Amino acid sequence: MKVSISRNSLQTALQNLVKATPARSTIPILSSVLFTAKEGVLEMRTTDLEITLVTRPEASIESEGGVAVPHRTIMEITNALPETDITIEADEENRVAIRTSFGNYDISGAPSEDFPAMPEVDNKKEIKVASSTLKHLIEKTSFALSADDLKPALMGALFEVLKNQITTVATDGHRLSVCSRSDFSSKGYEGSVIVPKKFLHLLLPYLNEQEEAVLWVGDNHLTISFKQATIFSRVIDERYPDYKTVLPKDNNKVLTTEREDLLASVRRVSIFSNRATRQVELKLSNGEAVVTTEDPESASSAKEKIEVEYEGEDLTLGFNANYLADILSHISTDKVVIRLNTPISATLVEPDKQGENEENTMLLMPMRTGSE
Repeated sequence: MKVSISRNSLQTALQNLVKATPARSTIPILSSVLFTAKEGVLEMRTTDLEITLVTRPEASIESEGGVAVPHRTIMEITNALPETDITIEADEENRVAIRTSFGNYDISGAPSEDFPAMPEVDNKKEIKVASSTLKHLIEKTSFALSADDLKPALMGALFEVLKNQITTVATDGHRLSVCSRSDFSSKGYEGSVIVPKKFLHLLLPYLNEQEEAVLWVGDNHLTISFKQATIFSRVIDERYPDYKTVLPKDNNKVLTTEREDLLASVRRVSIFSNRATRQVELKLSNGEAVVTTEDPESASSAKEKIEVEYEGEDLTLGFNANYLADILSHISTDKVVIRLNTPISATLVEPDKQGENEENTMLLMPMRTGSE
């Protein structure tokens, strides 16, 4: 194999591919990037066996072939070079020569046959969705994804695809976000699939590149292709919780307030909260909300009042400040509506006006307060 490529193109490709290269692995070949030159196209690929990322940078192919090159080494030398043309050549013994106008560098590669094969998306069905819609769905929900390895289903977002609606759901057991869009029409896939968090985060930078995204959903894998990149992922083969049953129907106490005012108050007061629990209390009475916290361990406390629209019996609820701030940060409207029932029942948080062709609902579980 022999290819020529600009330093900037190679650097961009390597930086993108590192997202699918495991930091540590018991399989040495996974720390490499696979170069394949074939039919006038250079393809570069990395994988951690869950995610596979393929990119096709512009390059000149002088001879076809393939070799696995240590990712860290080739990225370090590329980062250290100024803009220049780079020639990468591999011989039959997988010795890799990197030639530039500044110098020559030689490293040991591995046979392309040793690199894991490309995933096969069996029985694949197509989902076409506007890139802006897909990006919006991910951004509105992915903040609530779990990081708990013991709950694998919650480490991915549930995509529910109907003929004229697409819904994304994410939860970590403490908070939940559901976002549905009706400006969508499915002509291929209909059903549900749990999409891993890492795959969703890898998608986001590419969704600005084209107007429409095409997802292919198979039995065990899903994939999405862009102009110069393709991303494969295993689906999470677990049962997703029935999120609809945890959305309360009887939250008849309604608080309406300026979203930024409540968010800023929660952030300021939480500075003085307990570092472990991050608990703040929301004390509601007619026309007023008091945000408080107290941490006996550090002898600190804080209290702020904000004007709200609230009619009903006085109510005190405890919340994890980080979770509450996260939810408020992901609502787009100036005002937010919070629907409540009791100090220990699930709280619903919604924009005061739903977007066109959209419905977005968030749920937050309260924390027990000392007054209960």
